Amino acid sequence: MKLTFWLCLALISYAYFGYAVWLWFCVPLQRRPIRMKHTTPSVSIIMAVRNEEANLPAKLENLRLLEYPSDQLQIVIASDGSTDRTADILKEQPSNVLPVILEHSNGKGSALNAAVKVAQGDILVFLDARQMVDRGAVTELVSCFEDPSIGAVSGELLLEMPSGSPSEEGLGIYWKIEKMVRKLESESGSVVGVTGAIYAIRRELYTEIPQGTILDDVFIPMNIARMGKRIVFQPSAIARDRIFSKKGKEFSRKVRTLTGNYQLLRLAPWLLSLSNPLLFRFVSHKLLRLLVPLLLILMLVSSAMVGGAFYSAVFWLQIFFYGLAAFGVLSPAATRFKPVAIANTFVMLNAAAALAFYNFISGRNELWV
Repeated sequence: MKLTFWLCLALISYAYFGYAVWLWFCVPLQRRPIRMKHTTPSVSIIMAVRNEEANLPAKLENLRLLEYPSDQLQIVIASDGSTDRTADILKEQPSNVLPVILEHSNGKGSALNAAVKVAQGDILVFLDARQMVDRGAVTELVSCFEDPSIGAVSGELLLEMPSGSPSEEGLGIYWKIEKMVRKLESESGSVVGVTGAIYAIRRELYTEIPQGTILDDVFIPMNIARMGKRIVFQPSAIARDRIFSKKGKEFSRKVRTLTGNYQLLRLAPWLLSLSNPLLFRFVSHKLLRLLVPLLLILMLVSSAMVGGAFYSAVFWLQIFFYGLAAFGVLSPAATRFKPVAIANTFVMLNAAAALAFYNFISGRNELWV
């Protein structure tokens, strides 16, 4: 039981902190700066949407304000079997917006494949409908492709409160840690995955996405890494999103994302082989976190069974931590206090990982959330 306890503690600590510390030590030893230059190659903005009539007008206005030469910018938006006015809104747009109207919904991946087939740009920039991007975001992404070793560039997603102020809640803190890890990965080589709300790739490196794929923002860049190109993080290419105030919405999004990580192992088993040049980073950054719910249970049980003052104290500390999380669920206002917010977010993320595993083995893969 003691061995189980310490092994679980070590793996959990590594998943959330140790990997970041390892990267921090790696950066000075193998720093790989990006050769950047502001150029204006032809760009196709690619979006897949479904029932986005509420967000689409604002998004199209946002794209109209981008600071990039209009004669070098194409916008391709695929409507994936939308049942509201999404298709009608797209058909009403000027000629620089090319609508791809799909009558039946086959998921985001299939819609992206359809959009890419008609895209003409040398650089493909992938965006989502809900987030707003800064005016210079596309320029910042494209500037990285002056470096021939780079195949994909991830932008930065800023999570904000409904008021527009930066989020200081638990989820905002988690996202800050996640961005720190991506920054360190980028500086020392390649990032594992990109930010789905804003990323760009070289057109010739696009790999068709299997139907039903949930995480295009991991599938596409990992295939690019397999081709020998780097995936980097460009924090000056910014997309802004609001944290959902609707109860359960953020949880649903996280469940979908984590379910997608499990799905990738079935769609692309090579990710767990030596043919994956980012194997160590993929396991450390993505897969190990999927095991944390099981490790937490084993650590709680083992600390209860071992006995002794130290293990007894650790057991009750865990109970207290989970009590804080439960308090945050029962009284959302309590999450204004950081310890409650952090405990609530940590437990929520791991509950999402556990549910994602159930979804995967039961075949419940939501294509759109």
